[in-house]
Amino acid sequence: MNAFITHFLFDIKVGLRDKTLLLMNYLLPLGFYVMMGLVMTKINPGFAENLVQAMTVFAILAGTALGMPNIIVSGRELGIFRSYKINGVPAISILGIPALSGMIHALIVAIIIVITGPLFFGGIRPENLLGFFTVFLAMAIAATGLALLIGVISKDSRMTVLWSQLLFLPSMLIGGLMMPSNILPASVSFFAKLLPSTYAMSAFKSLAYNQPTSYNVGGSLAVLFAGGLVSFLLALYLFKWDNSDEVSKFKKPALALLALLPYLIGAILL
Repeated sequence: MNAFITHFLFDIKVGLRDKTLLLMNYLLPLGFYVMMGLVMTKINPGFAENLVQAMTVFAILAGTALGMPNIIVSGRELGIFRSYKINGVPAISILGIPALSGMIHALIVAIIIVITGPLFFGGIRPENLLGFFTVFLAMAIAATGLALLIGVISKDSRMTVLWSQLLFLPSMLIGGLMMPSNILPASVSFFAKLLPSTYAMSAFKSLAYNQPTSYNVGGSLAVLFAGGLVSFLLALYLFKWDNSDEVSKFKKPALALLALLPYLIGAILL
């Protein structure tokens, strides 16, 4: 346990000292948040209603999908994980520690947004803070699981960019951050339900702001938590200590597609 805590605290410090992680965890989400608060709320005053929750989801996605996969890939390529294995560090700790530290960084950014959004940009303060942070946790678990899975199945850092953008860009465009999901065409709406951000934005609206939503809030949270769990278990199963790991070479990366199963069920049932 002491080794886990030491490793966890070290990972937290790395997230603040490493320039790339600092950019993804703090500078990018907060910079984008300020820009949207200053510009988007003037172009579209209605966006202020979604500013706090939308920028919270953006912060989670930036720190996970854009920042986390490269940590896994570089650790594998540099032989860091192999040295961990020699010293008895289990794979679950290697994946769990960056997941936990990433959630902590995202939580700090979310608190900043919740406090400053209503003060400076006309955002709406959540009526139910417990509900808000429950949805935050569900979204963070879902996004972190997918980010770890992307890092595990990517052969190199170039592939992480491709897979990460397949999650990040659709989330921005049709995942409810920039426009409400209920105004999307039916064909696009189905694909939007394959994204965790869609369920998170709907659940925020219901639990944090007590407003009617298009999707059942319990179902949305179930999809997010299940999606995160399935993704993490798949990442743990497909995990490789290094690129020459003989034990893992028969584990097909295509199994990662099973991570979409909870979202597919949600798209059909909700």
